Amino acid sequence: MSDEGGTDPGAGGRQGLLSRTALGVFRLNGQFLSVSEELARPAGLTAAWWQVLGAVLREPLSVADIARSMGITRQSVQRIADLLAAKGLAEYVPNPAHRRAKLLSPTEAGRAAVARIGPGHAALATRLAEALGEDGFAETVRVLERLSAVLDTLPPLPDTPAP
Repeated sequence: MSDEGGTDPGAGGRQGLLSRTALGVFRLNGQFLSVSEELARPAGLTAAWWQVLGAVLREPLSVADIARSMGITRQSVQRIADLLAAKGLAEYVPNPAHRRAKLLSPTEAGRAAVARIGPGHAALATRLAEALGEDGFAETVRVLERLSAVLDTLPPLPDTPAP
């Protein structure tokens, strides 16, 4: 019997594909967090600190903007931003567009800490490119970016009554 509607998660229908995608992404997230912790540790950072500092390397951003770009809660970013500021790795600067929502900006110490991660980051990128092939690596990025973009465009799920 075919599973065209995708009601059987184990049969490879639509629900099965969604389940496999979600489980794969959850596993990948754990793997990236573990590798990120290893890369960040020698620089005196955690993966979360590196993530927030990395978000503001090009330009200062508000905590809300950082949270939106990373897909995490504003409260989580606020806690990390405050820790980074307390450790002298980032600072709050005035926001010309909004008097109360200050912008987070890396300090020179914060930029130096992220720079110390560079060699390990480059080595991992090289290893992944060798294992996946350049085209495979680029395709992986395209597929993940496309999936994220599509999820951003979907309307919220309707409330479904319990059976």
